[in-house]
Parts: sequence; C-alpha cells; structure tokens
Amino acid sequence: MQTVIRRYSGKGAKELFDLLEKRTADVEELMRSVKGFVGYTLARSDDGGFSVTVCQDKAGIDESVQKAKDWIAKNAGNTGAAAPEVSEGSVLIHLK
Repeated sequence: MQTVIRRYSGKGAKELFDLLEKRTADVEELMRSVKGFVGYTLARSDDGGFSVTVCQDKAGIDESVQKAKDWIAKNAGNTGAAAPEVSEGSVLIHLK
C-alpha cells in the first residue's frame, strides 16, 4: 500500500478547510471513487489542515492527488490557498 499526505497552510488554508467541512459529502464521494482506495482522513490544524490518503498502489495515490487538485481548482479556487506540501511513501503499518 501507498500513502500521501497533503498539508495546506498559509493564506487561504483556513478558508479552504471551512469549505471542505461544508462539502464533506462531496469530498467523500470523490475520494471513494479513486481506484484502489483504502482510506482517507481530513483533519484541521492551527494553520489550515491536512489530508491522508491510503491506496493499494502508486497509481491510486497519483489519481487521488490529481482529483484533489482538480476539485480544489473548480470549487475552492477563490480561497487563495497555495498548493499543498505533499509527502508520499510506502505504508509500513495500517490499522483499522
């Protein structure tokens, strides 16, 4: 399995997470549509927030990153949030 963390901070990040909180059903539908989807977490932090996506393989991670980017451009471009800091890696332990 593979995972990606997308961390949003700085100008517009809090506004982005306000919108994401209002649109959780849309976000859930979007992430569940990713091929090889295993899990997704969206969390708020002091300076914005972050998401953690787990997929069966790198192709799923790449798809999730692109879908998130496209959704934000279409639905939250007016927040002014900068592109996220992205970290990817192989899953060592996944607990449910």
